[in-house]
Amino acid sequence: MRYDHEFKISDRTVGLNEPTYFIADIASSHDGELSRAKDLIWLAKEAGADCAKFQHFLARDIVSDEGFRSLGGQMAHQSEWKESVYEVFEKYQTPRDWTSGLVEECKKADIEFMTTPYDMAAIELVDPFLKAFKVGSGDVSWPQFIEEICSRNKPVFLATGAADMEEVERAVEAALGKTRQLCLMQCNTNYTGSLENFGNVNLNVLRAFALKYPGMPLGLSDHTPGHAAVLGAVALGACAVEKHFTDDNYRDGPDHPFSMNPVSWRDMVDRTRELELALGDGIKRIEANEVDSSIVQRRCMRLTKDIAAGEVLSETHLEALRPRPEGSVEPFEVDMVIGQPVKAALKKGDALMWEHVD
Repeated sequence: MRYDHEFKISDRTVGLNEPTYFIADIASSHDGELSRAKDLIWLAKEAGADCAKFQHFLARDIVSDEGFRSLGGQMAHQSEWKESVYEVFEKYQTPRDWTSGLVEECKKADIEFMTTPYDMAAIELVDPFLKAFKVGSGDVSWPQFIEEICSRNKPVFLATGAADMEEVERAVEAALGKTRQLCLMQCNTNYTGSLENFGNVNLNVLRAFALKYPGMPLGLSDHTPGHAAVLGAVALGACAVEKHFTDDNYRDGPDHPFSMNPVSWRDMVDRTRELELALGDGIKRIEANEVDSSIVQRRCMRLTKDIAAGEVLSETHLEALRPRPEGSVEPFEVDMVIGQPVKAALKKGDALMWEHVD
């Protein structure tokens, strides 16, 4: 294989059969205030996130003001923005001089610091502080950028929103040319928070990814309401989840409406941990907590009448009734005892034990 089946971020392993790795994407929810950004780090930690993630972009290096104005109107989720696309990006960008302060705050809160860089200078800036990188969906078609990030000898989370399989394969090839530590993330980049988006999140793409890249760590970068899609993704094998995070869904800002808050995030984590326990290892067996049930709910062959020692068993002597003590003859075994003599006298209702027959 050209890729690892798991990798470590600090003391956490990301891979199948490991607890789901939760990335709280604070992104622009800091609303341009460093103090808010730091408060959100602590809230994410308390809510059960493994990682507090930011987005290192500068408006001038990610969007073209002229380009968006030439579209003749703002599109998709941006159509609800009160200011131009460029102005919103400029207002909610993460200032470069915040970086060391955010890193230190994450250390204090005992949560992993991560960010998505959106330009080459940002990669250089954040590289010394990161244990893992995230590549945003918008850069899935920029192989040179992917290669630059993946050349840093650190795990990379690669989101694939608004891309088809051919584009995903090209991006993965670029990544694997530089690293073995890749988490491939299904993503739907509609940020409206509409319930209709469940019809487009297409979690079964994770099955396609698993067939194309057997054993590669998979994830979900999700923007649907609540955590139904998260639970589905984990059940399908996702081992990492990224969701946007805020403290108040009603604040003014581009990410607040569709983000998780501390209460909903904690509920998502708790329900996911329950799901992980419920998924098990896939080996069908009588589980430890149902041994007693296997006695009281299953049937064994019991005598319909008294029978003397040496008498030959016939079908009329036996019926299938609960409970089934250990060592008793079960219904699927009845043909093996019909026509056999019993070694001792038995009474009506007795369980027929294997020790009773030859």
